[in-house]
Amino acid sequence: MADDVFDFGPGAQVPIMGSDGQTAATHALASAAYRDSPVEEILKADNEWHKSSVSKGKFSLFEPNLGEAFSRAVQLRMLGGGRGALIQSFGMEPQTVVEHALAASRIRKERDSKLTAVTVVFGVLFLPGLLLWLGVFQLRRTLAGAKDKRAGMVGGALLFAVAALAVIVLVALPFNGVLGWYLRGMIVAPVIGWLVARRICEMTAKDLRTRWDNLLSGGGVGAKIPEAVPGNPGDATREALRQGLEKLTAEQRSNMVFYAGPKGILGMGTRWGSWQLAEELVPRDAGKEIHQFRAYDVIRAIHDQMKLLERGPLNSGGFPTPSVKHWIVSPVGEGAGSVSRREGQDVEAFQVKPHEIQRICNHQQFGSGDRHYLGVQFVLWDGQLVITMMITVTVLHETLRIEVTGHALGPVHSLFTTKSSPKTVTVAKTVRFWETTSRTLPLIDPPEVVRLAVRAPFTWYPPILDFLGGKLSLPEPFGLRHAWADQPWRHRFMADDAMRAATPVLRVAHNAALRVLEEHGVDTERFKGRASSLSGAVQDLSPKKADAYDA
Repeated sequence: MADDVFDFGPGAQVPIMGSDGQTAATHALASAAYRDSPVEEILKADNEWHKSSVSKGKFSLFEPNLGEAFSRAVQLRMLGGGRGALIQSFGMEPQTVVEHALAASRIRKERDSKLTAVTVVFGVLFLPGLLLWLGVFQLRRTLAGAKDKRAGMVGGALLFAVAALAVIVLVALPFNGVLGWYLRGMIVAPVIGWLVARRICEMTAKDLRTRWDNLLSGGGVGAKIPEAVPGNPGDATREALRQGLEKLTAEQRSNMVFYAGPKGILGMGTRWGSWQLAEELVPRDAGKEIHQFRAYDVIRAIHDQMKLLERGPLNSGGFPTPSVKHWIVSPVGEGAGSVSRREGQDVEAFQVKPHEIQRICNHQQFGSGDRHYLGVQFVLWDGQLVITMMITVTVLHETLRIEVTGHALGPVHSLFTTKSSPKTVTVAKTVRFWETTSRTLPLIDPPEVVRLAVRAPFTWYPPILDFLGGKLSLPEPFGLRHAWADQPWRHRFMADDAMRAATPVLRVAHNAALRVLEEHGVDTERFKGRASSLSGAVQDLSPKKADAYDA
């Protein structure tokens, strides 16, 4: 395979996330790795096309929170040895998100190492007592998760009753000597271990929340991944991780995308508008023939003109510098569960080579196979809005067709842009009982300490935790950005930006094409008339579901 011989870049380096470029969408998704909310929260961020799922494990006491499940799922999907092809994440850097997932996992592993030591000293050595307390907490968690509120109250009462019974046993235990002290230790040691574990968990929770908030504030601490730095030439595990990150970046730069029917081009969003200019190729001078040209000659002229879009007659700000790129678009089914990228001698490092791009543009215009498009892409709103205008030129018999389509990918779901909030409770004042005040609670409550302590010894082998507590399954075909993107049409200014880009792009494409036709002896009167008509129609455009054909 061509990708297997790709040189994945420089040698040993500590990956550190940069702070420049389009960062809003990147930081928003990266913050998910540090969150401590319930894992089911991520289901609220799913859009109509892409659905993630949360599978339940054997015991609710082992279930992961959002940050744990997200970090695990992202690492496995984007760095796994047998992973499938990924969809590009435009307007953001997926490698940065993966690095933060790795960094968050490393922080949790350090915490879990300490919790494992606490569990061994205060739990395993007093195993009967530990199992008794775990059984009570599991039963309480099960009852608390029941829809019947009375069941939740029963769970709380059960925990209180066991605690009271433990106190009675400590005081009135009839055994003496070593056995008596051990039986008392079975009751007390897990409680002492819980207090120590709570302090460890609280410190880690504050660290994770600080990173979460800093990312959304735009000043996040770089995600250092020392485990991606090979310590010696034989360090295969770290070298594989380093190459996995480099491969991820290389695939992000691929010039091949996938068209999935009503879902649009995966990663670019649905097609909201389409404008077509199709006229007959007639010689300008009677008795003479048209000078031969190919579709790629027209595309090349359009490409050169699109590079100048940011220039204008007025100093008005206008367009930022667009990304103008040749794309190979491969069709996949609307319900496709995976995609596959081209391989072979025409592909290098996930890039279709220029000679193959020209061949597809000139000869693969009808029937099955991949198609060529020229893309003009604007990344706006600090990466939250991606506008892509796709242009294709086809020549069938004596008809030349220039088609311009608009695609828009909106901001990531608001779930990812929400900062952490302290846990508070409203209570009545002691003296002025008719007045209330807010009191800040610890970040880690008793059941959470137990959950983290129970999961800690199994961190060394995550599949066990997936089996016992469940996991997050990502939507396929998977790409970080399009999986949780909202429509831009709910935001007035974003919608305006998407529609305003259509008119100048359309006119530049038509003007460049007309110049090529005139240079090759084509009568352009009909083309100019049609272009003028489209130029007027595009001024009164509105977003539509252009791929939802009513046939």
